[in-house]
Parts: sequence; C-alpha cells; structure tokens
Amino acid sequence: MSTSALRRTGRLLTGATLSLAVVLSACSSDSDSGETNGRGGSDSGAASASAGSGSTDAGSAASAPGVNSPEVVATGLESPWSIAFVGQTMVVSERDSGRILEVSAGGDVREVGRIDDASASGEAGLHGLAVDDDRLYAFFAAGTENRIVRFDLLGEAGDLSLGEEETILDGLPTANFHNGGRLAFGPDGMLYATLGDTGDRDSAQDEQALSGKILRMTPDGEVPDDNPFGDSLVYSMGHRNPQGIGWDDEGTMYASEFGQDTWDELNVIEAGGNYGWPEAEGIAEDDGAGDGSGGGGAGGGDPGSGAGDFIDPVQQWSPDEASPSGLAVTEDSILIAGLRGQRLHRVPLDDLASSSQLWTGEFGRLRDVVEAPDGSLLVLTNNTDGRGDPGPDDDRLLRFTS
Repeated sequence: MSTSALRRTGRLLTGATLSLAVVLSACSSDSDSGETNGRGGSDSGAASASAGSGSTDAGSAASAPGVNSPEVVATGLESPWSIAFVGQTMVVSERDSGRILEVSAGGDVREVGRIDDASASGEAGLHGLAVDDDRLYAFFAAGTENRIVRFDLLGEAGDLSLGEEETILDGLPTANFHNGGRLAFGPDGMLYATLGDTGDRDSAQDEQALSGKILRMTPDGEVPDDNPFGDSLVYSMGHRNPQGIGWDDEGTMYASEFGQDTWDELNVIEAGGNYGWPEAEGIAEDDGAGDGSGGGGAGGGDPGSGAGDFIDPVQQWSPDEASPSGLAVTEDSILIAGLRGQRLHRVPLDDLASSSQLWTGEFGRLRDVVEAPDGSLLVLTNNTDGRGDPGPDDDRLLRFTS
C-alpha cells in the first residue's frame, strides 16, 4: 500500500476520534456457550443479495462518504463474516449460506461460488477468507470438522469464479461455538488461522491439541520448519476464541480474543507464547485483573509480562464493550470490530495501553474491519446473525474515508 494511502487512514482515524462522542450501553454478561448471549431482534428483512441469485442489487449512500456518514457499499448481506481483496475487488463470505460474494467498488454484488459442505450451526459455518496471488483460501465448519480449502480464482473483476476445491487442512476440531475462523497471510508468506477451544477448555493448554491455538502453515498446509513446537502447526496457545489477526509494518503480530464473562483481549502474539486460557482471563498479574477501564497489560503494557508462563494482553475490555471479531492494522493504529460492543476500538501503535472508541451503537454489531488498497476502511455489520437487531437494509458493507 502506498504511503499516501496509509496517511489518509491515519487522518481518518484521528479525525474520527476527535469528532465522535462515545456512547456506552451496558448489556448482560457474556455467556460461556458462545460469542455473545441473548437473541435480540427479529428476522432480517428481504436481502437484496438473495441466496439463489448470481447477481444482486446493492445500496450506496447518496452523499459523499466520511467519518460521520459512511458510504453504504452493499446491503442485504446474510450473516457476513470476512472481507478479502482480489486486487481492488472485494470478496465477502456469508457464514450461514456458505456463499462467497464479489463486491465491486460501485456496489455490484454477485455470487462467485458456494461451499456446499459448509455446515451452519450456531456460530459455525463459513468463516474467514484470505487471498494469495490468484488463489482464494476459506475456513469453514464441515460436519464434525473444521476445514481449510483453497480455490484458483478464475476470470476478471466483475466476472470472478472459483476453480476446483482443494483441501489443504482438515480434521480440525469444531463445535457450535468457539471456532475462531480467521485466516490471514503474514508478512513471512505463511498462512495463519485462528482456532478457538471449540468448547474443550483444557485443550487450549494442551500442546498436542490444535484447538485453542493460532496455527501457522505454509500455503500448502504443511508445517513450516521454524514453527515453535517442532512438527506442529501450533504457533501460539492458551486462546479461548481468537477471531482477529494482523501485523504492523515491523512484523509484530496482534490478535483479538473473546473472553468468557470478564475480559476480552488484545494480545501481541509471540511464537510459542502461552496466553493463559483457561487458567487466566485478561491480565493475570498478581495484583489483580485491572480496573475495567481498558487499561494495558501488566508492566505498563509489556506483552512479555504476566503471571507465571502466561503472556498478558496489552488491552482488555468487558464483553459488553467489545466482543471483538475482525482486526485491521494501519500505519498508526489497530482497529477492532466489536459485536456486543457495537463499535470499533482504536489502539494507537505507539501506546498499546490506551484506546478510544468509534461509531458506538451507530451501525449495530460489527464483524470485520479491513483496510482497503486505497486507504479507506471497510466494515461489515453483523445484525442478521441471530443476535442483532437488523434494520431493513442489513447486513451492510460500509466504507469510511477521510
């Protein structure tokens, strides 16, 4: 990405922080059985991106987009989960339908393909997407397992299609909840995948189990020679349900993670690191688990400190303020999409112990946030997943620009 595009994003976030008031709305405590508890809201309205069609209409804002009035790129999405880019073209996954959609910059939405083996149950279904050159990778639940597959991307923008499905990793544990599901290629060219504890809490502390871990693999699904646990895909352990990963320009890796009842987390990920679950939730230092103000980790935000062998988060939030999913790293900030919190958390890279909150309650539940090649922010709402309160145009893909 160009330096000018990155600077535009920095100006966008700084201006938004100064101009938008924070609205804090309290909710009931998080449930151990999933991402969030409660099912508030009716069924979603008729989707313009209907399940049976190959091409659909999309809504767009009439006025110029900005931090206070985003451009609505697409409407009528059904439980969307992940955004990835094929050049300048967006592709979006839908958790429950198993569809992969192509979204043009002008808002045209069409179905690129559908993963028929994706099993929608509870929080499980089609999750993360990642693109490597001309190949699309997808993470999804398939019956009794989670699976990562890839497809050759065929055709040009506006007419993309998928080649034959190739499984690169299968047999991963699955459940109706805590599947993780995020995919991303790191600056080292390796494919990273998050996998929650799938309801088996103790597995997060078992080096032999893949659940409760962040996994690292070659683009072919093999174990890299320099992985920290020998001949294992495990890169870090002690995770409950991580759903966002990203890297800064210096190669530092960050991950967002759902807590149980008390603390959601932002972690700095180290190879071989143990992040404490289920022995620790949030900051595990001896003098307590923080004051609930979104303060930094133990030792003033030192990601290597904590209790015993556990690495503390550099940020923690109560689940009603966060329930974090997708994560984006820009030139100067980390942006984290919140489901129950219905906001973006912004953490400056030069002060990981501080944070601010953007667009609280304005667009409902937020599932993913990515930085586009032009420096704008793309955000997926997630109000049709059974836990939100969908409006007539939900779910939407929003674009924020400076």
